[in-house]
Amino acid sequence: MTENIPSDTSASKPSPKGNNRSIIIIALLVVIILIQGVKWYLDSKDIKEKDEKIASTEQELATTMQRLTEIKDELDLKIAEVQKLGGNVTDLEKAKAEIEVELNRTKRANGKVIKDLKDRVEGYELLLKTKDEEIEKLQSVNKELFSENTSLKTQKNQLGDSINRLSQTKEELATKVAIASQLKAENITILAVNDRGKERESPFKNKQITKLKVDFNIGENNVAPVEGKKILIRIIDENGQVIFDVARGSGTFIFNSKEEFYTASQEILFDNTKQKLSFLYEKGSDYASGTYTLEVYTDGYKMGNGQFTVK
Repeated sequence: MTENIPSDTSASKPSPKGNNRSIIIIALLVVIILIQGVKWYLDSKDIKEKDEKIASTEQELATTMQRLTEIKDELDLKIAEVQKLGGNVTDLEKAKAEIEVELNRTKRANGKVIKDLKDRVEGYELLLKTKDEEIEKLQSVNKELFSENTSLKTQKNQLGDSINRLSQTKEELATKVAIASQLKAENITILAVNDRGKERESPFKNKQITKLKVDFNIGENNVAPVEGKKILIRIIDENGQVIFDVARGSGTFIFNSKEEFYTASQEILFDNTKQKLSFLYEKGSDYASGTYTLEVYTDGYKMGNGQFTVK
């Protein structure tokens, strides 16, 4: 008879204590993995947000700097416009200089720098807006001044035209008065006087001319003033040569802006009484045969003329 021997069940069954330890280890590993995963996720998220923030900040800085560049260009236009209108551009030039300094300065993209730049941009934009209002006022003032100047120029031109017409009328009147006041030699007679004092009318013979006598009276002229006059006579031969001898009282005078010779002269006081004048001229030599012209002058104009003939 076989004896039943009991089996050892403790050797085939795992120890509860060992199983619990494995579970704990596995759980700890899972927790660690989860923690690392969460940390990696959070770190990645922080880095991404930080990169996005940096990129956003740099973009904001670039946008702000671009606006400063645009404002500088606007300032150039405003300076030119205000100067053209006669306004003050000191503040505009100062703002432009400040912007140029900012544009040339190296900047780090951070919130403080951007905020400072944005504040400056707002200030410059306000300055531009103020200048727009000032320009509008200057344009209005200039428009009024232009209108006033145009009106004044028109009045000045009209006044100038009136003055010119008045001056022209005055000159014309003065010319007319000058012409009207010119004296006339009337009733001119030319006689030959021999050495016995006998007088003969033209034509003459040389032996009959010891002296040449010229008589005329000055015509009445109520426009001409009473004043001293120098009366000149010219004796001109057929060749256009003036009988001239300084030793016998001849000289020169200006006629039509040209120096001319005269034969004899006489100083008188014109008194508008139709006074009669008489010239006695002794040539001292024979006259060539031919027709001679006698001209009477005073004050640069001709008073009259006559002729005589020598055979």
